Amino acid sequence: MGEPMSAMCFVMKCGGSTLAALPDSFFSDMKRLQDEAIIPVIVHGGGPAISEALAKFGIETEFVNGLRKTNEAVLDVVEMVLSGQINKEIVRKIQLSGAKAIGLSGVDGSLIQVEPVPNAHEVGLVGDVTEVNAELIQGIIKMGYMPVIAPVGLGADGGQRYNINADTAAGAVASQLGVERMIVVTDVPGIMKTVNGEKKVLSSVTVQEIDEMIESGEIYGGMIPKVRAAVQCIQGKVREVIIVNGAEPEVLSRVIKGAAIGTRIVK
Repeated sequence: MGEPMSAMCFVMKCGGSTLAALPDSFFSDMKRLQDEAIIPVIVHGGGPAISEALAKFGIETEFVNGLRKTNEAVLDVVEMVLSGQINKEIVRKIQLSGAKAIGLSGVDGSLIQVEPVPNAHEVGLVGDVTEVNAELIQGIIKMGYMPVIAPVGLGADGGQRYNINADTAAGAVASQLGVERMIVVTDVPGIMKTVNGEKKVLSSVTVQEIDEMIESGEIYGGMIPKVRAAVQCIQGKVREVIIVNGAEPEVLSRVIKGAAIGTRIVK
């Protein structure tokens, strides 16, 4: 099953706030790909919108090493914002471009199964992906729809929900689908490095170089989980992960056609 599918789909990770801000041309580009039978599988986040909603409901929350500390009250809001508001907003935007999309979360059809992260005692109900129901995604693709996936998963017993870091979820989906390339759409042009006092986009970077840049503090903040997750999903069948700015014209088509754009993370 894995091989023919990988030729016609790729996984795209995007933050919810990033996607909401993207121009209509980005979605027209997705439609163009769908018309060419190249189907994006979209995994989205929604950190800022979750923080906003939690503040509105007066629920305290904090981050531990880039992961949101999650209890049941926080999880209610996470699921409402990710699976509800953001997921459907993305589906609407895709459909407005004339393309076809179906929104679902890791809960639907037991799409994403997880186990508690090793530091669950610190971060609460946060999950690491153990299994992805690739058949369900492939079925949606075969019907000609783009799957739009919210990163909420289920524990082994099927009863407990878990929050999943969107980058980690996207990496796991890419790996289990057997796609060779994953595109991370952000609001930055790629991984930047300061050369002679000037910030430059690295066109290509290895896993080892990334470790060194995290160590030296050149990669910091919210970029760390992004590149770490990119590195994680290279472990499976994924050979490369490309970090691009979604506001660039026809960015997806250009990446698919092999244009040198953004930062390519390679083994």
